[in-house]
Parts: sequence; C-alpha cells; structure tokens
Amino acid sequence: MIAADPGADRRLLAALGREAHTPAAALSALTVVGAVGAGGFALALAFVLAGPGRTLALVGFITALAVRAAADWGSTRLSSRHAARAAAILRRRVLVALLGRGRGDAKGIGEAVAAALDEVEAVEGYFSRYAPAAREARIAPLLIAAIVALASPIAAGVLLATLIPFAAVMALAGGAAGVEADRQFAALSRLSGYFVDRVRALPVILAFQAEAAETARVGAAAEEVSARTLSVLRIAFISSAGLEFFAALAVALTAVYCGFSLLGLLPFKVPETLDFRRALIALALAPELYAPLRRLAAAYHEKQLGEAAAARLRPLLEAQAAPEPDPGDLAIPEPCAPAVRLSGLTLSLGGTQLGPLNAEAPAGALTVITGPTGTGKSTLLAAILGLTPASAGQVEIAGHALAPGALAKAAWAGQAPAFLPGTLLENLMAAGPDVTPAQALEMAERVGLAKALAGRAGGADTVLDERGSGLSGGERRRLALARALLKPSPLLLLDEPTADLDAAAEAEFIALICGLTPERTVIVATHSPALARAADHVVSLT
Repeated sequence: MIAADPGADRRLLAALGREAHTPAAALSALTVVGAVGAGGFALALAFVLAGPGRTLALVGFITALAVRAAADWGSTRLSSRHAARAAAILRRRVLVALLGRGRGDAKGIGEAVAAALDEVEAVEGYFSRYAPAAREARIAPLLIAAIVALASPIAAGVLLATLIPFAAVMALAGGAAGVEADRQFAALSRLSGYFVDRVRALPVILAFQAEAAETARVGAAAEEVSARTLSVLRIAFISSAGLEFFAALAVALTAVYCGFSLLGLLPFKVPETLDFRRALIALALAPELYAPLRRLAAAYHEKQLGEAAAARLRPLLEAQAAPEPDPGDLAIPEPCAPAVRLSGLTLSLGGTQLGPLNAEAPAGALTVITGPTGTGKSTLLAAILGLTPASAGQVEIAGHALAPGALAKAAWAGQAPAFLPGTLLENLMAAGPDVTPAQALEMAERVGLAKALAGRAGGADTVLDERGSGLSGGERRRLALARALLKPSPLLLLDEPTADLDAAAEAEFIALICGLTPERTVIVATHSPALARAADHVVSLT
C-alpha cells in the first residue's frame, strides 16, 4: 500500500508542470479577458434591451461574444499543448524508470504497462482540464463579482455569500473522491497486470486446461474495477448536484432581490437604488460567476484521478531520481581486466535472502560460481551487473563500489538470451556502435555459428524474433556469447553458457572461454563440472 502524502503528490504535479513550462501568465491573462468579455456582454445586452444607441450596443454585444469565444479557444489550446508536453515528459521518465527496474520487482509487466499508459493519461487530463479550470475558478468569479458590484453591491454580496457553502460541499466531496479514485486505480492496475500476465502465460493455461478458472479470476477483477468506477462517478454526481443547487440558488436570490428592489417591495432598506439597466447587468452576470465553478466541478474528477496517478507513480519516479554514477567513475583501467570483490554482500529477492557473501574474482582470471539450483548464482551475477540492489554490503569493481545500474562496461550473456526482432547479423552488430559486419561474421565463426549460418538459406540475414525462434538452444547460446564477446569490455559475465551443448561443443566452448583471459575478467555461473575444473578460481554457493 502506498503511503498517502497529498502534499508530495501535488509537488510532483507542480514540478512536472514547471518542467513542461506552464503558461500560467498567458492563461491568467486569457481568464481576465474572458471575464471582461462577459462584463461587456452584460453591459451591451442591457443597452440593447433598454437605452439609446441600440445599434452601437449591438456591435458591442457581438464584439464581447467574439472576445469571450477567442479567450476560451486560446485557453483550451494552450492547456492542451501544455498537457501534451507534460504527459510526454512524464511518460519518458516512467518508461526509463520501468526499464531500469531491478530483478524481483513485485509489480508485474501488466501493472507496469498500466503505469505507462493509464496513469500518465490521467495526469494529462489533470493538466488539460482540471488545472486551467482551477486557475479560472480562482480568478474569474472575483472579477465577475467586482463587475456586478459596479452595478449592484448588494447583488455582488449575495453571489459571494453563496460561494461559502459551495466550497464546503466541494471540499467534502473532493476528499471522498480522492480515496475512491486511488482505489479505482489500484483495481485497474491489478486488472491490467492480471490480464497481460495471463495472456503471456496462455500456452501454459491451455496446456493445463485452466481456462475457466483464469477467466473467472479476470472477470472478478473486472467486476472490481466496475464497482470502483461507479463509486467514483457516484461522488462526482453528488458534487455536481451540489454545485447546480448553489448556482441555481445564487441566480434565484439575485433575481428575487433585483425584482423586489425594482418593484419597491423589499421588506428592508438597502443603501442603493436599482434601475432596470443595472438590475439586468447583475442578473445577466449571475450565471457567469458560477460558470467557471461549473467547469471546475466537471473537471474535479480529473483532479482526483491525476493526484491518485501521481501517488502511484511517485515511488517509481523517486527511485529513478537518484543520480546514476558515470560508468567512468568505476575507473576500470582499460584495457586491463578488473578484480571483482564481494564484501558482506546480502541480496533479497522474492522473499528469500542470499548472503552475506565475501568472495573475490581475481583480475584477468576465469572465476566460476557453482552451487545447486536455487542457491542464487544468477542473482549474484545480476548483482555484479548492478541490476539487483544489495540489501547490505557492496560489490567492488577495480576497488570502486558499484552503484545499481552503473556498470556499462560489462558484457553479459544470460540463460535466456533476448534478441532484437531482425536479422541474425543485426543482432550480432547490436553489441556496439562500432561493430562492422566483417567483425560480426568473424566472431560468429569463432564461436561455432558458421555451420548454422551455412545451413540456412538466408545465412546471416536469417530473420529472428525476440526469442530467437528458428535457432536451437545451443545456437542461441553461441549467438549470445558472440554478441557479448563483440563488446569491448574488460569484464565478461556468463550464465550457464554451456547448457544445451553436447560434450564436444562444451569442450570447444570451455576452450574459447579460457582463451579470453588474461585480457578480460570472466565470471561464469554454471552447473558444469568440466567448466569448474577449467576455472582459475571457484566460488561455491550452498
């Protein structure tokens, strides 16, 4: 559960607005222009209906309407552009934060996608609809009341008095709506995560005939979203009803006062004498005082959604906000291979704990990490890469402490290599911007991929998907190793590089890996006894 901190959420939204260059001065100026246009409309209407110079008053009437329409159009256009900039900035930051998530993050890929889409969209609605409406509601009613006061101070006082209970109703409805909006986002995030993760696992679900059970679970999550959405809408309707009541009350009280004052039927004395023109101006502007508040009430739902989205995104963005060290700060003396030292390293992942570990991988040597399945070999490699944050202790590279995500100078080949949708040659050349096709093909031959290329009609232009479909397990290992070797890194980490290989291919791989030292420090996680025997140093996890 995310700790509620509305102040921090509002500060996040305010900082995002400043980063997107909020056109506050322009929007405020347009609000003033719109209020003046409304006053001009009321004045022109009064002269059109009563008074000399009706032709000139009609021109003023049309001009005031045009000014009002232009101000509204300009405000909408500026707000939309600002909201689009703010959403683009936030989406970029969220995507960077999601791509930099550490291993073992409890949030599934579906919830991550919901954060990058639904929650960013809610923040965009906050800036495009609620923020300009809130600014207008703070400025326009006071300006309209000031214009009404020029015609009738008593009518202006009546209009301002009705704002007090309206503000109280909006505050009560807003607090309840904020809680329900946060619950709605949580339910929607769970539904998104559940659905996406089940789609990814669809072959397993079909294989075990669990379609009915999983469909029921998705349906239950969808019903929860529906119930939460109706709760939010219920509160929104209540707040809108409260606004309409006080708006109607304000107009009615103004109309009663003006009418009784013109007829001389007021039961009490007032320090003013109304004529028809002044009464008409006050009455025509009464609805205008509540028009910005109506727009605010209509957009108030966007405020609650935006702040709820900010509350859910804030921990992710704050974690990403920590300054990442420059890889050069590790001071690895290229092309020399660095030593790697684990000092009291403790890792927590998925409720299990690894460590504390004290070990060293000597510089320019082959170090093998061994141990039964589940003892944390892959997790330890991820920690050396900076992908898994340490609960305690630290990793030192060439005598310098490693910060999460800092080690860009390491080459890596994991158990389940990921590939770019594209040709085999493009995947090899993805190792670095300076890799040439000739270098890529030479490395492919060096790791034993020549036979695989020769056996395919497309050769190096064979098209792969992100899973490397069309290649055998051993060929995928070779391709991943070739890509890692093409990266000019003094530190190489390999996870089960000899899995899926027969004895002869494994011997070739071991000879290739051993030949990488002393120019590189090589750290390998493996179950292979043959690879462990060939190592210069062995770290055993039990």
